[in-house]
Amino acid sequence: MSAQDAAGNAPPSSVTNAVLVASDPVPEGTHQVSGVDFDRFQGRDITVAEMVDNMKYTGFQGSAVAEAARIINEMQAYRHPETGEKTTIFLGYTSNLISSGLRDTIRYLVRNRHVSAIVTTAGGVEEDLIKCLAPTYMGSFTAPGAGLRAKGLNRIGNLIVPNSNYCAFEDWLIPILDKMLEEQEAAKKKALETGDEEDELHWTPSKIIERLGREINHEDSVLYWAARNNIPIFCPALTDGSLGDMLYFHTYRSSPQRLRVDIVDDVRRINTMAVRAARAGMIILGGGVIKHHIANACLMRNGAEHAVYINTGQEFDGSDAGARPDEAVSWGKIKADAKAVKVYAEATVVFPLIVAASFARASPATPNGEASQN
Repeated sequence: MSAQDAAGNAPPSSVTNAVLVASDPVPEGTHQVSGVDFDRFQGRDITVAEMVDNMKYTGFQGSAVAEAARIINEMQAYRHPETGEKTTIFLGYTSNLISSGLRDTIRYLVRNRHVSAIVTTAGGVEEDLIKCLAPTYMGSFTAPGAGLRAKGLNRIGNLIVPNSNYCAFEDWLIPILDKMLEEQEAAKKKALETGDEEDELHWTPSKIIERLGREINHEDSVLYWAARNNIPIFCPALTDGSLGDMLYFHTYRSSPQRLRVDIVDDVRRINTMAVRAARAGMIILGGGVIKHHIANACLMRNGAEHAVYINTGQEFDGSDAGARPDEAVSWGKIKADAKAVKVYAEATVVFPLIVAASFARASPATPNGEASQN
């Protein structure tokens, strides 16, 4: 120890060496952290697209939101150099998002043909239809379940769905199921007469959903616009909800006949879409079956070129929802050189922002995802 150190005029060299470790040069091209400079927009309102563009170097999930919008803009901009074919965009979402007001954003995408195919859960099908028959209401996350049960009210987070909504759904649905069974049996009879199995009618989840979309005939409905625009909606877990309850009840009503639903034909259909795609993109809101069903279809083409995940799941438990895109790379469901991001956020907060900065922006986006200055 030096005399100066001993005198207490300077910290020990061991301390300064530990705290002030010499820095290597920052790699060339590394961006400085910066956020939204609202002073640049004084005198006018900033657009959502401008705000998302300016979140690019914010860090944390702000940067992830901006990256998600950039990747989606890249999906939209792609054209095959020879055929001009666009990206086949698979959209997946869980049922709670249709229960929420995010249904309006999803309907916008389907109405304007911004997506090629959808995968959702049974609730993602039935809640869309039920909302055309009766409203869902705002409630509270803290509303006691026992009190709601006594009143015939069901809680989805801070949303409330009366039991009467499902009664209205049953009244609407059962005559349609009766008609579908009648058509199925008539086709079976025709196939026996002709000896041609192709004359049989094989209902699949996507065919049932298309039929219900046409039957509801309501412009508020995602299913209506999907049927009108020939956008298939796949639901491998079709029976996991009120729709499954109605199908169950219908087996007693129609006994000994019953509707037959072929899920194998649908997995062939979605996988074929992926295989034939010039380029594939995934936008997945939530996790579980909707996430994996799309990813597994993209495995058939050795991975998607673009992927945007939005959910709050963490990977420590090995869950599908928590898995980052890189895990899907290991399975061949996303290409090793794909543009992919996971946004750790609740979808009703961030997906409208991302859509405003991509599908819904008024100015065309550059390959970097920012608005053109032309």
